[in-house]
Amino acid sequence: MSNEKIKVIAIVGPTASGKTALSVEVAKNFGGEVISADSMQIYKGMDIATAKPSEEEMQGIKHYLIDFLSPDEVFSVATFVDLAHKKAEEINSRGNVPVIAGGTGLYVDNFLSGTVFTEGETDFKLRDELMKRLEAEGLESLLEELKSVDAESYERLKLQRNPKRVVRALEIYRTTGITMTEQNMLSVPDDVPYDSVKIGLDFKNRQTLYNRINLRVDLMVEAGLIKEAEDFFKNKVSSTAYGAIGYKELEPYFKGEAELEDCLESLKRATRRYAKRQLTWFRRDEKTNWFYVDDYKNSAELFSAVKVFLISKGFDLK
Repeated sequence: MSNEKIKVIAIVGPTASGKTALSVEVAKNFGGEVISADSMQIYKGMDIATAKPSEEEMQGIKHYLIDFLSPDEVFSVATFVDLAHKKAEEINSRGNVPVIAGGTGLYVDNFLSGTVFTEGETDFKLRDELMKRLEAEGLESLLEELKSVDAESYERLKLQRNPKRVVRALEIYRTTGITMTEQNMLSVPDDVPYDSVKIGLDFKNRQTLYNRINLRVDLMVEAGLIKEAEDFFKNKVSSTAYGAIGYKELEPYFKGEAELEDCLESLKRATRRYAKRQLTWFRRDEKTNWFYVDDYKNSAELFSAVKVFLISKGFDLK
């Protein structure tokens, strides 16, 4: 059995930047198959809000880890890394290139680094206590406590604004006596399993990205987002699925507490903020090779530049 590392192409960036289209073109030209790294596209029925690629958009390219889980099931980064690793090995065994594409930075980075997750004990009583504090005192209170015990996790999580991750960081420290930062260091292997190249999509003019986001929301509404969101709230969903942008912003409308137009503006605003957080996350990795979408006349010109770059990195056209 060969010990040669699996070559992987990763395509990352904010929502509405064109990752899906670029990953398909890369896969078509370099003999690739796509592994989605999107924490919400995993769920069945959550199609429009998550911008799940259609069969037409996939252009016959195999896509994995999309549309396979019921929304009432919880999903974790540990599960993603395990599934993605198995898919990468399968793709490589066929002589093809795994192309990992998505905007969930936590998934992408832990996959590429080969993070090994250990099953820790969950203190449900403590978690419940922390969640009640979160509701009563707000996220800032928990972040301040985290800052006093794990400054590195604090610096990272204050940007993500992810309450569940903050609660988990405090839970780890209180139950094990070590910080999430220390646990993460212990779980990253000395030698990563992949020979990866990471391509990042961004915009020199941030307003161009925001305009794309606003347009995408309008198109989602035309495609039936309101009905999809209404059905979403009729069913039992997990805490993971409930975090999807596109549903909770419309909840006040269904409850008769706000006008639809106001909720849609809230959705656009939430999506723009999410895009900023995604870019902040991906910018931390100095190895990311950035391509500015607005430097190119169209997607074909962008792909031509990416193609030349990938060839220079040792990937062969098929």
